[in-house]
Amino acid sequence: MRIALLTYRGNMFCGGQGIYAAYLAREWQKAGHDVHVFAGPPLPELASGIPLHEIPNDNVFAGEMSDFFNPAQPLSLLKPLSLWELGVSRLGVFPEMQTFGFRLMRRWPTLQERHGFDIVFDNQCLAWGLLGIRAMGTPVVSVIHHPLHIDREADYSIDPRLIKKIKRTLYFPLFMQQQVAPRLDRIVTVSQASAREIERYFGIPSKNVPVVYNGTDTDLFRPIPSVEKETDMLFVGRTEDRKKGIGTMLEALSLLPKEITLKIVDGRIPEDGLVPRLIAKYGLRDRVKIVDRMLSVEELVEQYSTARVAIVPSFFEGFGFPASEAMACGLAVIANAAGALPEVVGTDGHAGQLVPMRDARAMANAMADVLSDPEKTARIGRAARKRVERVFQWSDAASRLVDIFEETLRASHRRSRAA
Repeated sequence: MRIALLTYRGNMFCGGQGIYAAYLAREWQKAGHDVHVFAGPPLPELASGIPLHEIPNDNVFAGEMSDFFNPAQPLSLLKPLSLWELGVSRLGVFPEMQTFGFRLMRRWPTLQERHGFDIVFDNQCLAWGLLGIRAMGTPVVSVIHHPLHIDREADYSIDPRLIKKIKRTLYFPLFMQQQVAPRLDRIVTVSQASAREIERYFGIPSKNVPVVYNGTDTDLFRPIPSVEKETDMLFVGRTEDRKKGIGTMLEALSLLPKEITLKIVDGRIPEDGLVPRLIAKYGLRDRVKIVDRMLSVEELVEQYSTARVAIVPSFFEGFGFPASEAMACGLAVIANAAGALPEVVGTDGHAGQLVPMRDARAMANAMADVLSDPEKTARIGRAARKRVERVFQWSDAASRLVDIFEETLRASHRRSRAA
């Protein structure tokens, strides 16, 4: 099968979407499919032999206006799409998804004539341009990891002021995605929890949204016995993401004896961000170690091995790579019973403990319980790795998605004959 895999931001450090694209492309290539990746910057690192097509942008969202009118600045901003990006970004709109779709759509006739793709697989861009590509005759399937509405609601809960709500509503391209998603050939997702939220926010019945669990690279993410344990507990993730629940985690830590420690791994912690403010609020300066630099994947694996327990206090996860990666590294996991985390960790207590959402006392009790018996902690960690090896493999995800692509192509051919 000839697959065009789209990811508007491709680097693995941009979040789960970058990991998702890189591993699926690798597995499809290994299975003998012809997969091409179309990505915007920062670009992904792909397995050797996988063609990468860059869809450029001027990265205007985070820049200052003066940056774009420097005499040394390339004249790309004189192009209509670039000017539009610059203009709407000054209003707080994040334009990359929309412009990625338009730029790809303009190039699509030439690309399709050259490569003859059977299917387009979109990594939750859900841009207007996908409707144009579909109208040109190529079926489009998209994965929705979780609706961005959930991110917006998490921001609302932190700061409910009207001006804040207006800014976050402008930032997320929710109207575009709500219009595009139901008009594509198929939507898939990565958990039953996300399927329910897709029905809620997009109106697509969950029974029509196949669930294909993500994988985790158990060859890469593994226990490293030679790494010394430096901390009791570990959190990995974007601490400024309001739905990650770090406030509950740090409050829970403050309820435990002072000798219990936590390490936070996040390469993007602002000086005035949530982490420093909450550490000061709960008096945890001597109990929390921060790793605030960007890590290679190999360094991240080592960081998992420096702890005995991983904490995943998110209010919602469409899947939850920090949970599955920690489990693959042999760590017991304590997670909120929220989103897809019960699906990843399991509900029987063998691979980790689930606690009620936003309940610091319950989380503190779970921390104390798991840490109280080193043998119990190790036993849960071993079971966690076995669960990942059994349930969450990229080869299985890639194979199931190809089955869905084939079903989609058959349905498309039937519609064409009927027309």
